[in-house]
Amino acid sequence: MTETRFHTLTYGRRIAYRYAPGDGPALVFLPGYMSDMAGSKATAVFDWAKAQGRECLLLDYSGCGESEGQFADGTLTRWRDEVAALVVALCGPKVVLIGSSMGGWLMLLAALDMGERVQALVGIAAAPDFTDWGYTAEQKLQLARGEVILEANSYGPDPTPTWPVFWQDGEAQRLLHAPIAITCPVRLIHGQADADVPWETSLRLAGALRSADVQVTLVKDGDHRLSRRSDIALLLRTLEMLP
Repeated sequence: MTETRFHTLTYGRRIAYRYAPGDGPALVFLPGYMSDMAGSKATAVFDWAKAQGRECLLLDYSGCGESEGQFADGTLTRWRDEVAALVVALCGPKVVLIGSSMGGWLMLLAALDMGERVQALVGIAAAPDFTDWGYTAEQKLQLARGEVILEANSYGPDPTPTWPVFWQDGEAQRLLHAPIAITCPVRLIHGQADADVPWETSLRLAGALRSADVQVTLVKDGDHRLSRRSDIALLLRTLEMLP
């Protein structure tokens, strides 16, 4: 894989990225919560893009992977701005945003921010508004009091933390309660065996988007990660068939 490089933002943080030049629109992969650009889906997209001669950008949000910063300081607003800054600095005039889990929420926020520059969106178990539906009433009270929430992690030995600053910012960035002013083509892939993000979330998102060109693909036995060989093949076919 192309070596990791660093882009220094105007306020000094260094964001790790991998970039492959090529024909556009550029494919930009947005990882999920506590994930990074070394994940299997991100690397599969990058390798496929290079083989196809497509422009592609992977990145680690601040506090994640190889980027500078503390994860505890991360918010959707901060990470959206980092995505936009790297797209402006590195990519051509058109991009396709690919968002996995929380990255699916982030791709929507980035698309609203970047407007016509975004040619299409591809969500993988997209999780918009999970600060609302993903926590109990008691957990929300704890977060509102400034307490950190620790939950069991199905993907590793350490618990998954939620910091109040992330939760509060997420509550202000909810989208599903109103029409979402995105009109580009959107493809949503979701596993019906997803134990983390209900697959109905993708149907709610499809209904909220203003775009008439929205397709939802449900994988009956697919889990949240959708990282099996067959799942990744479906993702790459979806990218190949975008208008």
